[in-house]
Amino acid sequence: QVQLLESGGGLVETGGSLRLSCVASGRDISSSNWNMAWFRQGPGKEREFVSVIRWRIFDVTSTDYSDAVKGRFTISRGSVMNTVYLQMNSLKPEDTATYYCALGHYGSEYRDPSMYNYWGQGTQVTVSS
Repeated sequence: QVQLLESGGGLVETGGSLRLSCVASGRDISSSNWNMAWFRQGPGKEREFVSVIRWRIFDVTSTDYSDAVKGRFTISRGSVMNTVYLQMNSLKPEDTATYYCALGHYGSEYRDPSMYNYWGQGTQVTVSS
């Protein structure tokens, strides 16, 4: 069983930055094949894909972003390989949401929330105008 814990959310002004962290525990995920993603859910909205980082064994194979965040957000994996970061720059009020970290087995359907086996509790990001 894997537990995911997000942190780093908060209140920021338009144009500001935040860095979210997701730490996985309970199992060593560094040496097998996974997708780890960030999704978000705003008030009254469905959960939507934000970004993914994919790896096989120890090597990162790809990253991807939604069109809404491409060029502003960067996903990365920490030197401690059970940690993934989401650097969020040039934040906009429409980025306001609860951000969830998710872990699923390596696959191409990474934008589909149903493909993920493990979810964190979420961290709130609020961007004021």
